[in-house]
Amino acid sequence: MKSSYIVSVILSAVTLCGSGTAFGESLRQAPIVLAQIPYEAPPKAQDVPDVSVPPNTNPLTPEEIKRAEALLPLLEGKQEFWAMGEFVHLGEPSIPVLVKALTMPSPRIRYNAIETLSMMKGVSGVPALLVTAQEPNEIPRVREHALRVAIRLDPAKTPDAIAVMAKDLNPSVRKAAAFESRYVRQKAVIPTLIPMVTDEERFVAMSALHSLWILTRHETEFHDWDTSTKQDRQAWVAEWVEWWDANKEMFEIPEPRRSGQHS
Repeated sequence: MKSSYIVSVILSAVTLCGSGTAFGESLRQAPIVLAQIPYEAPPKAQDVPDVSVPPNTNPLTPEEIKRAEALLPLLEGKQEFWAMGEFVHLGEPSIPVLVKALTMPSPRIRYNAIETLSMMKGVSGVPALLVTAQEPNEIPRVREHALRVAIRLDPAKTPDAIAVMAKDLNPSVRKAAAFESRYVRQKAVIPTLIPMVTDEERFVAMSALHSLWILTRHETEFHDWDTSTKQDRQAWVAEWVEWWDANKEMFEIPEPRRSGQHS
């Protein structure tokens, strides 16, 4: 039974191959006719109505102030993103309440308060952010984020805080000061950055050097920190000090390079 079925399948295949050859030959002899299918344009996209709720700009009512204060402990936990969004909706008038979170015991609450100020572009919160950035008893991660957000919101107010952080005992804080300085287009940060070139921590010193090059575009010989000695780095600082003393009165921070622009 099984063998007869196999024979039947083979015979069917042979028959199809034979007829397929004849069919293929007839296709080659037939004329080719091109047909154009009518094109139908897709329907135009309909305008989607803006259903977003703009942030509040009016002073908070006593009830809204109580509501904002009740949100502070919720900046940590399962509802933290909701609480952050509520502060964003309450807008700039809620910042005096929000900055209270910067002194609360939980580092998560403090960090999320900083992130919320960033989301709401809370420029009026910058002084409180700079106090946090300079607080020696604050954890480095929170201090660094406070400086980063303050610089993005109002860089002109940050040089003094950067100068304090540049002398901090924690190298991560010093590195944040050196690195973030490149986004502060103020001459005041240059005297802070120059001494940092001799920092004992490589990542601090190199961040300071790169920020100096970005801000000043002053051409120097390449400074290879890995092969340098302490005396070499002191010589680099002396060169930068000499250049700065000769140019600081007339020097202006150059415009930032655009993406793809060559040196």
